[in-house]
Amino acid sequence: ALEFPILEKKNWLIHLHYIRKDYEACKAVIKEQLQETQGLCEYAIYVQALIFRLEGNIQESLELFQTCAVLSPQSADNLKQVARSLFLLGKHKAAIEVYNEAAKLNQKDWEICHNLGVCYIYLKQFNKAQDQLHHALHLNRHDLTYIMLGKIHLLAGDLDKAIEIYKKAVEFSPENTELLTTLGLLYLQVGFYKKAFEHLGNALTYDPINYKAILAAGSMMQTHGDFDVALTKYRVIASAVPESPPLWNNIGMCFFGKKKYVAAISCLKRANYLAPFDWKILYNLGLVHLTMQQYASAFHFLSAAINFQPKMGELYMLLAVALTNLEDTENAKRAYAEAVRLDKYNPLVNLNYAVLLYNQGEKRDALAQYQEMEKKVNLLKDSSSLEYDSEMVEMAQKLGAALQVGEALVWTKPVKDPKSKQRTTSTSKAASFQQPLGSNQALGQAMSSAAAYSKLPSVKIMISLGILEQEFKSPSLPLELEPVEACPTEAPAQIREK
Repeated sequence: ALEFPILEKKNWLIHLHYIRKDYEACKAVIKEQLQETQGLCEYAIYVQALIFRLEGNIQESLELFQTCAVLSPQSADNLKQVARSLFLLGKHKAAIEVYNEAAKLNQKDWEICHNLGVCYIYLKQFNKAQDQLHHALHLNRHDLTYIMLGKIHLLAGDLDKAIEIYKKAVEFSPENTELLTTLGLLYLQVGFYKKAFEHLGNALTYDPINYKAILAAGSMMQTHGDFDVALTKYRVIASAVPESPPLWNNIGMCFFGKKKYVAAISCLKRANYLAPFDWKILYNLGLVHLTMQQYASAFHFLSAAINFQPKMGELYMLLAVALTNLEDTENAKRAYAEAVRLDKYNPLVNLNYAVLLYNQGEKRDALAQYQEMEKKVNLLKDSSSLEYDSEMVEMAQKLGAALQVGEALVWTKPVKDPKSKQRTTSTSKAASFQQPLGSNQALGQAMSSAAAYSKLPSVKIMISLGILEQEFKSPSLPLELEPVEACPTEAPAQIREK
């Protein structure tokens, strides 16, 4: 009788070498097995494709997985691997088609629904992505699916819905530090500091050296002026993550709050070296140099920040402050005009512009800016109970008297703290005063609130491997997006919170 080769006789040895990550020995056994079976051993081809993908040969792995799908057309696992290879090659539409074919073979596989949702995210079809992810959660609840669903809402800018999703995720997995940290950061952005501190504290309980949680906690302390405590927090993670731009930015702004300007510039320049395209770091460098009256350096950094963030009015205002002190009045006026156009809420912009126009003898235009400033102040006073910077109030009163518009009674009572503000005097001269109406007021308020604030950068999509175990065959693994870098890392002149 003829002896037929047993196709699976060395599968156990292939599997053993693969899980031990002894890939060279594994490939040698696979080659031998395929020669004996004339290339018909499905498992040997399957593992060979997995090794190719680990080595970065995605196209070769795709061809081998397609061979497996031909040898065993009723296997959903083979189709999932084909779809994953297509996904890694950036062929998202083709991956969706193959995942749909796999779903016909196995309608209760949460992984297929999850991966379909991630593919739809890449195609920016968020409604379909949400449907697939919700279906995946209905089949089987997983942390990763909650994270993907939350990130869809973050991409859409809907923080409230994202918070609801992450709350459900934390209820399901209360010890997941990534979920706790992200939820804490989201609460921080919407201004719920108590809940933010609670969730960040829970994250640190389970992982005492969690980088994002410590950075967020330090930022909250920095926001409330506890610079020494914040620096203590940052010192904990400085040795673990020494090349973090957000960390050095926050350390620099702590020193700025403590009025140690040289140390602040040193830390901010290190942050700028590590992240040269981060406009917030450039903003802070410009602010510190303005405070030190190094106007040329301030102009350099603020101009660079404007190139990356051209629609932020405060940047143009600070640039105009630098230009005024560099005696470039015409360009300062252009910068103020652009700041007024972009910023519809900050009265400082109009006040500084009015001071410059008054010092140049353009009283009519100065009066128009002063009246616009009063309108903004009235709107802010109606919407919230704010106490304005004392130097800003004083300068507005002086300017109102100089323009003969009477006493502006729209201001709240000034806070007496003369030592906490600094002033950059203008070089122009006005006829009605022995000295010109002095300083552009951005710096006083900026120094009183130079603490970090929280902001989610745009979510960048990439692929990484999840962990899922199956018997014998390695799984196709759920797809995921890059974790949200939601660390509060910036410190502009006014704390903004989403």
